[in-house]
Amino acid sequence: MLDEALFAERALRAGAKGYVMKQAPQRRSWSNSPVCGGTLFKRKMQERMLENLASGSPSGSAPGVECLSDRELQVFQLVGWGCGTRQIAEQLRLSIKNDRTYRAHIKEKLKLRNGMELIRSAMKTASEQQHF
Repeated sequence: MLDEALFAERALRAGAKGYVMKQAPQRRSWSNSPVCGGTLFKRKMQERMLENLASGSPSGSAPGVECLSDRELQVFQLVGWGCGTRQIAEQLRLSIKNDRTYRAHIKEKLKLRNGMELIRSAMKTASEQQHF
Protein backbone atom coordinates (compact mmCIF):
# COMPACT_ATOMS: atom_id res chain seq x y z
CA MET A 1 0.00 0.00 0.00
CA LEU A 2 1.35 3.41 -0.92
CA ASP A 3 2.00 5.94 1.83
CA GLU A 4 -1.38 7.61 1.86
CA ALA A 5 -0.10 10.67 3.71
CA LEU A 6 1.64 11.84 0.54
CA PHE A 7 -1.58 11.52 -1.43
CA ALA A 8 -3.63 13.09 1.35
CA GLU A 9 -1.39 16.17 1.30
CA ARG A 10 -1.58 16.34 -2.49
CA ALA A 11 -5.37 16.07 -2.34
CA LEU A 12 -5.53 18.84 0.27
CA ARG A 13 -3.31 21.12 -1.81
CA ALA A 14 -5.57 20.42 -4.80
CA GLY A 15 -8.59 21.64 -2.80
CA ALA A 16 -9.94 18.49 -1.12
CA LYS A 17 -11.80 18.98 2.17
CA GLY A 18 -10.87 15.55 3.46
CA TYR A 19 -9.18 12.26 2.81
CA VAL A 20 -10.37 8.96 4.26
CA MET A 21 -7.59 6.46 4.76
CA LYS A 22 -8.15 2.91 3.60
CA GLN A 23 -7.58 1.71 7.16
CA ALA A 24 -9.92 4.28 8.74
CA PRO A 25 -12.73 2.86 10.88
CA GLN A 26 -16.11 2.73 9.13
CA ARG A 27 -17.91 4.31 12.08
CA ARG A 28 -17.51 8.04 11.47
CA SER A 29 -19.67 10.94 12.43
CA TRP A 30 -20.80 12.84 9.35
CA SER A 31 -21.27 16.07 11.34
CA ASN A 32 -17.68 17.10 10.64
CA SER A 33 -17.48 15.65 7.15
CA PRO A 34 -16.75 17.51 3.91
CA VAL A 35 -20.39 16.91 2.94
CA CYS A 36 -21.44 19.17 5.83
CA GLY A 37 -18.76 21.80 5.20
CA GLY A 38 -16.18 20.44 7.63
CA THR A 39 -12.94 18.62 7.04
CA LEU A 40 -12.28 14.93 7.52
CA PHE A 41 -8.78 13.86 8.47
CA LYS A 42 -7.78 11.28 11.04
CA ARG A 43 -6.30 12.92 14.18
CA LYS A 44 -2.90 11.29 13.63
CA MET A 45 -2.93 12.50 10.02
CA GLN A 46 -3.87 16.02 11.13
CA GLU A 47 -0.98 16.12 13.60
CA ARG A 48 1.47 14.80 11.03
CA MET A 49 0.35 17.24 8.35
CA LEU A 50 0.55 20.20 10.75
CA GLU A 51 4.08 19.19 11.77
CA ASN A 52 5.09 18.93 8.13
CA LEU A 53 3.54 22.27 7.26
CA ALA A 54 5.35 23.89 10.19
CA SER A 55 8.68 22.36 9.15
CA GLY A 56 8.06 23.01 5.46
CA SER A 57 8.56 19.39 4.39
CA PRO A 58 6.02 17.01 2.83
CA SER A 59 5.04 13.85 4.74
CA GLY A 60 7.96 11.54 5.21
CA SER A 61 9.29 12.22 1.76
CA ALA A 62 12.81 12.54 0.51
CA PRO A 63 13.90 15.99 -0.64
CA GLY A 64 12.53 16.67 -4.09
CA VAL A 65 9.88 13.93 -4.04
CA GLU A 66 7.16 16.59 -3.88
CA CYS A 67 8.07 17.57 -7.47
CA LEU A 68 7.16 14.11 -8.80
CA SER A 69 3.84 13.56 -10.53
CA ASP A 70 1.42 11.13 -8.87
CA ARG A 71 2.37 8.35 -11.31
CA GLU A 72 6.10 9.03 -10.87
CA LEU A 73 5.60 8.87 -7.11
CA GLN A 74 3.83 5.51 -7.46
CA VAL A 75 6.69 4.13 -9.56
CA PHE A 76 9.24 5.55 -7.10
CA GLN A 77 7.52 3.91 -4.15
CA LEU A 78 7.20 0.56 -5.91
CA VAL A 79 10.91 0.68 -6.79
CA GLY A 80 11.59 1.32 -3.10
CA TRP A 81 9.66 -1.80 -2.17
CA GLY A 82 11.82 -3.88 -4.47
CA CYS A 83 9.46 -4.25 -7.40
CA GLY A 84 11.07 -4.77 -10.78
CA THR A 85 10.16 -3.15 -14.08
CA ARG A 86 7.79 -5.93 -15.15
CA GLN A 87 6.02 -6.01 -11.75
CA ILE A 88 5.54 -2.23 -11.74
CA ALA A 89 4.28 -2.26 -15.32
CA GLU A 90 1.75 -4.98 -14.48
CA GLN A 91 0.61 -3.44 -11.21
CA LEU A 92 0.14 0.05 -12.65
CA ARG A 93 -1.06 -1.27 -16.03
CA LEU A 94 1.78 0.39 -17.93
CA SER A 95 3.97 -0.79 -20.73
CA ILE A 96 7.54 -1.59 -19.78
CA LYS A 97 8.61 1.33 -21.97
CA ASN A 98 6.37 3.70 -19.93
CA ASP A 99 7.86 2.40 -16.68
CA ARG A 100 11.35 3.13 -18.00
CA THR A 101 10.23 6.61 -19.08
CA TYR A 102 8.86 7.34 -15.61
CA ARG A 103 12.12 6.14 -14.07
CA ALA A 104 14.07 8.46 -16.38
CA HIS A 105 11.88 11.40 -15.35
CA ILE A 106 12.32 10.53 -11.68
CA LYS A 107 16.11 10.36 -12.04
CA GLU A 108 16.13 13.72 -13.80
CA LYS A 109 13.87 15.44 -11.26
CA LEU A 110 15.72 14.02 -8.24
CA LYS A 111 19.12 14.57 -9.85
CA LEU A 112 20.06 10.91 -9.63
CA ARG A 113 22.84 9.71 -11.93
CA ASN A 114 21.77 6.13 -12.58
CA GLY A 115 19.36 3.34 -11.80
CA MET A 116 21.27 2.24 -8.71
CA GLU A 117 20.96 5.70 -7.15
CA LEU A 118 17.24 5.62 -7.95
CA ILE A 119 16.87 2.28 -6.18
CA ARG A 120 18.86 3.45 -3.14
CA SER A 121 16.87 6.67 -2.85
CA ALA A 122 13.56 4.88 -3.28
CA MET A 123 14.48 2.21 -0.71
CA LYS A 124 15.60 4.86 1.79
CA THR A 125 12.32 6.74 1.34
CA ALA A 126 10.29 3.52 1.69
CA SER A 127 12.12 2.63 4.89
CA GLU A 128 11.54 6.13 6.34
CA GLN A 129 7.82 5.91 5.57
CA GLN A 130 7.50 2.68 7.56
CA HIS A 131 8.39 4.59 10.71
CA PHE A 132 5.19 6.68 10.58
